[in-house]
Amino acid sequence: MNHLHTGGTMAAQHRSAFRAFAGREALVGGGVRWSYAGLAERCHRMARYFQSLGLGRQDGIAMLAGNTPEAVVVVIAAQLLGLRYTALHPMGALEDQGFVLRDAGIRLLVVDGARFAGRGAELAALGIARTVVSLGPALFGADAVAASAAFDGSETPIEVQPDDVHKISYTGGTTGRSKGVVHRQRTALTMLLQQLGGWEWPAPARCLVATPISHAGGSLVLPTLLRGGTLVLADKFSPASILQTVQDERISVTFLVPTQIYALLDCADRARYDLSSLQLVLYGAAPIAPARLAEALRVFGPIFGQIYGQAEAPMTIAYLRRDEHDPQRPALLQSCGRPLPGNEVRLLDAQLREVPPGEVGELCVRGPLVMDGYLNRPEETAKALAGDWLHTGDMARMDEQGYLYLVDRAKDMIITGGFNVYSTEVEACLALHPAVAQSAVIGIPNAKWGEAVLAVVVPRPGAACPEPQELMAFVQRHKGPVLAPKAVQFAEALPLTPLGKVDKKTLRAQFWQGQERLV
Repeated sequence: MNHLHTGGTMAAQHRSAFRAFAGREALVGGGVRWSYAGLAERCHRMARYFQSLGLGRQDGIAMLAGNTPEAVVVVIAAQLLGLRYTALHPMGALEDQGFVLRDAGIRLLVVDGARFAGRGAELAALGIARTVVSLGPALFGADAVAASAAFDGSETPIEVQPDDVHKISYTGGTTGRSKGVVHRQRTALTMLLQQLGGWEWPAPARCLVATPISHAGGSLVLPTLLRGGTLVLADKFSPASILQTVQDERISVTFLVPTQIYALLDCADRARYDLSSLQLVLYGAAPIAPARLAEALRVFGPIFGQIYGQAEAPMTIAYLRRDEHDPQRPALLQSCGRPLPGNEVRLLDAQLREVPPGEVGELCVRGPLVMDGYLNRPEETAKALAGDWLHTGDMARMDEQGYLYLVDRAKDMIITGGFNVYSTEVEACLALHPAVAQSAVIGIPNAKWGEAVLAVVVPRPGAACPEPQELMAFVQRHKGPVLAPKAVQFAEALPLTPLGKVDKKTLRAQFWQGQERLV
């Protein structure tokens, strides 16, 4: 291989951060406070422990853990060695986790023994991973934390190559078996540079990791360290604990999903916390209701930045800056921003032709951020990358200034009487009603129209629950009869996926069971 024009590796970036900021505070959580030097030593020891188990560059490692300091050590150690890393869903089913271990060819499984002791024993009993170890004492495997302490903590030689597979991320499996998304060092480094260059990082960067490090939360680790910042881990989410941590640790940046933002807005005693240190709240992973976003801007101030990406092109396809969250330009509150440098984005029709500005097409991406493909799924890879574009499955429109507006997931679009109804448009309208905290809109079987629009509504705390007819008339008045729900159901809460997204598959299942199709 000619190395003249090859890119860097994530291992080299970690080494750079460890060297640059050795005396600074790197990580807080689980009762510990580690400096960069202390974190580095633990990561190098863990890497050598993995080598003692027979692991080498490009071997497969998986982990089932929460947001703990020891879990961060495992992730970084895997990157230092150039292992192929896969995270298991913290709330995944045993069968699904076993499938991931087998599909990804996992040789070493690391389990948080305190939190997942039962599941760790079950996974070990499957016999898929050659070695199973625990973070802390456990009956199903050796204690990796204790064992690694005996190894040398000096710098580990870096053997990772720029073309190596960095990780295999498994999608949520909303349509059958989960798919393993293959990302090489190229994708990880591209995302990192776009995060550093495109997001508006405050100084100092005291970053609260409030979503699972197995997913979006993990992407905050390295950019925070490269800025000489501090990672503060939150293992479980509750509005009070998050607000308390922001106050106590003087948090300046965090990432939240919309449901978490709603929970903070609905927290009765949020005003008693000092949140003056908070300068940037990144959000994404699911659509946010513009009305609730406007409310968040009034309550917390102009501190929000929206990110847009997906498993196949993670985190940094587009970004909506803080100053673009402008109540004087309310249309922008419906946008996910503009493409970040390095990404080519077009909206294409079914024939792969670009649609004119203002018209709806499928959002397609190309560039070094895009995945290699799906592991062991050549037909699905070919479909997703048809025409040398990543087909995201998101329907969107673009205005003359290049702002992107996500209209809906293609699979969430409702076809009723021959008309296309985008569920997010109805949800955004319902969010304008003063008695609605949150809603999910789905299509349900209808003999006449094919599908009918159903809204599942969570009433706002403290407000009188509206009548269904009131909400149906409200949408009809604002959006017209086609988008108006034909039925409204009320719920105390909406079902969520393990990543905090509204689980529309679960909502639809009760209505489509026994039907020939599921949407």
